[in-house]
Amino acid sequence: MGIAWIRGMAFLREAAARLTIKRDNAPIDTVDALCTFIATRSSFVAQKKLYGYLKARMGTRYPSMFEDDVFVQSINVAKLHVFAACLSDLTLHAVAKIASEGLLDREEAAALARHCHSEGLTHNRDALPQSETVDEWRDAFEKRIAKTHWQNVAVDGGAFTESPQALFRWAPIADQLKRHDREIVENSIRFAFGEVTRAFRARADLSALARNWKNQLKSG
Repeated sequence: MGIAWIRGMAFLREAAARLTIKRDNAPIDTVDALCTFIATRSSFVAQKKLYGYLKARMGTRYPSMFEDDVFVQSINVAKLHVFAACLSDLTLHAVAKIASEGLLDREEAAALARHCHSEGLTHNRDALPQSETVDEWRDAFEKRIAKTHWQNVAVDGGAFTESPQALFRWAPIADQLKRHDREIVENSIRFAFGEVTRAFRARADLSALARNWKNQLKSG
């Protein structure tokens, strides 16, 4: 059994541990609970789909690739960019669901989205890249908010546009090898978010979330 195999398996076990999230069926009825849900599920989906794509594409060569420090670094870069895209998508989806019920006006929805996005970055601050990159993510999200029509985004799947593109773009696989993978890869992350959004629908108390956020705005 080679060093590469051992190193690869250790990396996979570590990744699997990071991907394990506690099964939580408690109501999402506070902004803090909302932010935690968005942050943890964004991280979970980003890592699960990235590692899954790499493993499927490389097959038996997958563990041996961890002999290459450049490849490992590429994974680390990729997962952060995919996470940022997942965070952007899921934040818009969740906030749009609250706003679409007529519970938040445009400014309140934008402020909540901004808050959840910022909290999501803070939740994963130990793994984030240099501040310049994080600032670029914040700026991109701000521009996205400005263009968002909350009623339209509330339609199932309407918010999930950034993460499929990010997964395909940042996965460290040669372009000539993944050129036929786009549809499969992008659909895979949309499918993963389908499970997340169903869980959100089942657990979220939209009225309570809106009230909690309005109270925070008043007290802030």
